[in-house]
Amino acid sequence: MEVAREIYWNIGHGVVIPMCILAFTAMGVICWGFWKRLPIWRQGKPLNRIDRYDERVKRMLSDVFSQSKIFRVTDGGIFHSVFFWSFLVLFAGTMLVMFQADFFTPVLQVNLLSGEFYKGFSLVLDIAGILAIVMLIGLFIRRFIIKPDGLEIVRDDYLVLQLLFAILITGFLIEGARMAATEMQQNPALALFSPGGLLAGQLFTTMTADTLLLSHKVLWWLHFALVLGFFCAIPYTKLRHILTTSANAFFAPFEPKGAIATINMEDDTVEQFGAAAITDLTWKDIFDADACTSCKRCQDRCPAATTGKPLSPMKIIKQIGELAEGNPAGNLIETVTQDALWSCTTCRACQDVCPANIEHVNKILEMRRNLTLMEGAFPGDEVKTAVNNIEVNGNPFGLTFAARGDWAEGLDLKIMGQDSDVDILYFVGCYASFDRRNQSVARNFIIICNAAGIKVGILGKEEKCCGEPVRKLGNEYLYQMTAAENIELIKAYDVKKIVTACPHCFNTLARDYKDLGLEVPVEHYTTYINTLLQSDRLRLTPEAFSYTYHDSCYLGRYMDIIEQPRAVLNQAGGSIREMDKNGYDSFCCSAGGGRIIAEEKLGSKISEVRIKMATDTGAPLLVSNCPFCLTMFEDGIKTGGAEGQLQVRDLAEIVAERIAA
Repeated sequence: MEVAREIYWNIGHGVVIPMCILAFTAMGVICWGFWKRLPIWRQGKPLNRIDRYDERVKRMLSDVFSQSKIFRVTDGGIFHSVFFWSFLVLFAGTMLVMFQADFFTPVLQVNLLSGEFYKGFSLVLDIAGILAIVMLIGLFIRRFIIKPDGLEIVRDDYLVLQLLFAILITGFLIEGARMAATEMQQNPALALFSPGGLLAGQLFTTMTADTLLLSHKVLWWLHFALVLGFFCAIPYTKLRHILTTSANAFFAPFEPKGAIATINMEDDTVEQFGAAAITDLTWKDIFDADACTSCKRCQDRCPAATTGKPLSPMKIIKQIGELAEGNPAGNLIETVTQDALWSCTTCRACQDVCPANIEHVNKILEMRRNLTLMEGAFPGDEVKTAVNNIEVNGNPFGLTFAARGDWAEGLDLKIMGQDSDVDILYFVGCYASFDRRNQSVARNFIIICNAAGIKVGILGKEEKCCGEPVRKLGNEYLYQMTAAENIELIKAYDVKKIVTACPHCFNTLARDYKDLGLEVPVEHYTTYINTLLQSDRLRLTPEAFSYTYHDSCYLGRYMDIIEQPRAVLNQAGGSIREMDKNGYDSFCCSAGGGRIIAEEKLGSKISEVRIKMATDTGAPLLVSNCPFCLTMFEDGIKTGGAEGQLQVRDLAEIVAERIAA
């Protein structure tokens, strides 16, 4: 007996024309729905996100079909990814059936759906359908039974799940009715290659022939109607993310992670800084709201949200979308609230984990710019004082310029103003210059460089704050003023390379300063030390120690420096016990986004939560690579009751102790 399948069995080929008309009508409904949304997106300012077209297309296809960002998250991610791949297989199978009926058979006189290929085709599609139903059940249980905290449930959720269940189940019922009339009686061996249809076919075995044929026709048209309804619903429900999320992979930026638009402060024609209304945002900022799937992964990763602060990255995106659609003239900042905006640590955990390539942080920074530059607002009086100190004294502590290099007394280094013949300029930063605890890190880094034969220079009293904290708080004017003075000095001394121990200085000098004209290579001390070790310019005598390691947000997520610090600590004799949240999933210390100069008044302390993660490893030592993190952890150990259980040290201190004699 021929192993094949009669296409449009019991329906007839006469259905092709009306089916095509209805399908094209559904496509028209989709196009019309998105056309109606264009004016909403166009309320935003222009932004070029169609350059490097080939690269964008490749990235989009890779993101969509690999599902890598979705699969990365275990909470619901595997259900969504497997469902997507299964549904994709079913769609491809349906397209193959249509091509077979409308092209391969009438034009080429070839039947692909026969023989061994048909067996494999049937088996693959049935397995895909079964998997899709199982994954939908998993998603249903997660959303409606487990109900994770913060996961919003709206009308669309019920509609979408019911529609998808109905499409899959009617698909199997159609197959079961066909098989009950054909394969299950005439070729039972072939029926085994359609396990889902075989199971559904048991429901039809007792029907009369006429009832069976009628049931099949009714189910076929019902299934087709449901599929058309699914497509027509896309622009008007959460299903629109099928297209907008995919498009967002195309529109995602190519700029370095964490890049911020540099305002031309000399442009006298600019009357508005930052974002106070929807029209102050870009079209991409508004489009992001349509790409959001409300999966709440950003919220779950947000250190502010998980410590009880009034910030939800997901909610901010939704609020932007609601204003753009329903009240474009509304006050954006009042809608989001200042408390939510000031709570952000700019750690980028939200953006790193977002499967929809939504850009949360820069929206927050634009609103902060409006608060600071247009309204003179601050998170608190202590921030206002620190900002004034930076403007007057070049550091947030209000200490004198003359004292900035006092930490280096007695060390073998050069002051650039006296002798600029050096291998590297060590940009010390405010905390290592003035904070007693972090001065130890600076001294140990110089000891390491001396041991490797590196000639180090510092700016000393000429160095000023890099400007990063105030920029992240929205004060672009003060940032550019301090940055310009630092850049002028660095250029004057013809610096060939800059090394800094502060990830915040590192990001600012290496990336942000480029917009202001600095082209000098900048490196973080962890990778610099690792290079010295790899080249044998620095040698260590390993001493065994057990530790857990904290990935600074601005070093890991921003700069992709994950393994190098661990490699250094491994050569020093360390045995690591990783925290649950490490690497790209690391949990913030709370100091980013200018929060280092602000008191943490809302919710619980982020640093205490991170210290608890460290103590849970059982390691006696927490190793840091950032002066902000070190400061916050010293405080978190005291306030969190971890004294005597955990000690925090910087990587440079550990390496310096183990330099080979």
